[in-house]
Amino acid sequence: MISLYVHWPYCSRICPYCDFNVVRDRGQASQRALYEAMLTDLRSQATMAGPRRLASIFFGGGTPSLMPPEWLESLVAEAKTLFTPYADEIEITLEANPTDAEIARYQAFHVAGVNRLSLGVQSLDDDALKFLGRNHSAALAIRGIETAQSVFGRVSLDLIYARPGQSVADWRDELIRAAGLGVEHISPYQLTIESTTAFGRAVRRGDWTPVDDEAGEAFYFATQDVLESLGFEAYEVSNHARGPAARSAHNIFVWEGVDYIGIGPGAHGRLTIDRKRHATTAIGDLKAYITRVDETGIGYETEALSPLEAEEEAVLLGLRLSDGLDLGRAPSLDLATKAAPLIADGFLSLDHNRLRATPKGRVVLDRLLFELLS
Repeated sequence: MISLYVHWPYCSRICPYCDFNVVRDRGQASQRALYEAMLTDLRSQATMAGPRRLASIFFGGGTPSLMPPEWLESLVAEAKTLFTPYADEIEITLEANPTDAEIARYQAFHVAGVNRLSLGVQSLDDDALKFLGRNHSAALAIRGIETAQSVFGRVSLDLIYARPGQSVADWRDELIRAAGLGVEHISPYQLTIESTTAFGRAVRRGDWTPVDDEAGEAFYFATQDVLESLGFEAYEVSNHARGPAARSAHNIFVWEGVDYIGIGPGAHGRLTIDRKRHATTAIGDLKAYITRVDETGIGYETEALSPLEAEEEAVLLGLRLSDGLDLGRAPSLDLATKAAPLIADGFLSLDHNRLRATPKGRVVLDRLLFELLS
């Protein structure tokens, strides 16, 4: 099997917390050139990958819902031509925002093939949305959710917690309101401060202070408690679904090590060729990516991972899932022995050859991974 990730870097504005590979939306000319380069890049990588069954497509960014729907439809059709769809209806996810302009396009994207919408709501509080640099209100967010549910079979919400001045009680109430809107999937993320972002610069200036680790843990455990009580399973560290059918198939494929192609500036991919795992990384700069594809037909660099690197990556990804890691994916790391003291302390569990992070372990997962891989 193989999945496809499409990175559309354009945004109408750059959020102050975002450190993704994004650029301001400044017109159709450069966008068309990017779209055409992505089609060429997809064909090139499909040739390298060889015959595969297409498992899923994920349009991320950036703001891929700013892409003309006919371009998205063309990319979907091309992927289905290059690879045989794994099922009659594969999961096709589109990231979008609840703004007036994007809400008006939901139906067109559904017609183009999208069957799962991931909405960047981020908050249901107007003051918080202003602080986060979002260009929608809480009322518009709710309207976007309702419209999305009337169009798409599956809808997910992104929310950001541990904001300055936010209390755990406020966050619990916000989660309850979000879950009450009827969505099947919620992805809550703690606000993290990256040094290269506007928030990173603001924190260095002393404009405001992020929450400390103890407060972050309190927010995390409140998230688990509220969503579990409302029927959402924490199937991954930052993803909660109302039952297995509501999980993000594309993300699970990636976490479980299924090969995937990444197209668009800065996109990453993983391909198994001649039984060796390869990492692909697209040129990050938008103009350089387009130029490289125009001149060579290829917009990415390829690096063969060593067996050890491939196993370590499997651990990093697999332990994010509630189903855990099949130890057969990392046979040379002797994880059972390394994990023994962490199991004894209640951070990990081992059952039927699957290593899992417990609820206690998930909140300190980075530390556990360091112990296992050091």
